[in-house]
Amino acid sequence: MPQNDAVSRLRRILTAAVSIVALLVVVFLVYAHTVMQGERAAALEAWTDDAVEITSDDAGIVIEPVDGGTGEGLVFIPGAKVDPYAYLYKLSGVAEASGLTIVITKPTLNLAFFDTRPLEAFTSVAPGIDDWYVGGHSLGGVRACQLAEPGADAVAPVGVILFGSYCANDLSQSGLDVLSIGGTNDRLSTPEKIAAARHLLPADAELVELDGVNHADFGDYGVQPGDGESTRDDADVRGEIAATIAAFTD
Repeated sequence: MPQNDAVSRLRRILTAAVSIVALLVVVFLVYAHTVMQGERAAALEAWTDDAVEITSDDAGIVIEPVDGGTGEGLVFIPGAKVDPYAYLYKLSGVAEASGLTIVITKPTLNLAFFDTRPLEAFTSVAPGIDDWYVGGHSLGGVRACQLAEPGADAVAPVGVILFGSYCANDLSQSGLDVLSIGGTNDRLSTPEKIAAARHLLPADAELVELDGVNHADFGDYGVQPGDGESTRDDADVRGEIAATIAAFTD
């Protein structure tokens, strides 16, 4: 093959490869930015709740109880491709009932595993808090477990709070206080999957199952593909989650 033809062929191959990579990047970015949007009515109820004060910046959304703050906080990581604002209603109830200051993170590309920022990036937006829990929903909870591993972060959390989630790393000897809240109708983080990962949690971890609750009930973003059907009123779920966490952190 003449040298010019070989060079021309190589250029065509490289151009095609670059085009394919560029297309894959575009497809991924479109995928990552297509999120399950929070329900407006639920978010507005949280924004207008006189019991909490809500602020937002690039790192996350801060929910502070107006009265009864305990000096403890929770960094909460959303599930994959779920709008962080979809958790305002449920977590504003938690802040009011427990006195926790809550920071809902805004993950890089809406996927917790692409967010390499340390806990300090989120705890720094609420500087008056002394002790921190880390938690999350679904894959956000898996990421929270990684951040909670002893020595993984400069901010050492006192405990972990999981919504419809479970750990993939071993925290069984961590000494952390752990609360795992699941739903009997969750068909994504099923009760069976949570039970199968139980050995990765400390022996005294608290596991609570909420009757009739599905995966999407831990936020307010509509129906999630592959999930079970919820049989619960949203306000009742909010109250039960809030009461469970208040008892755990008391």
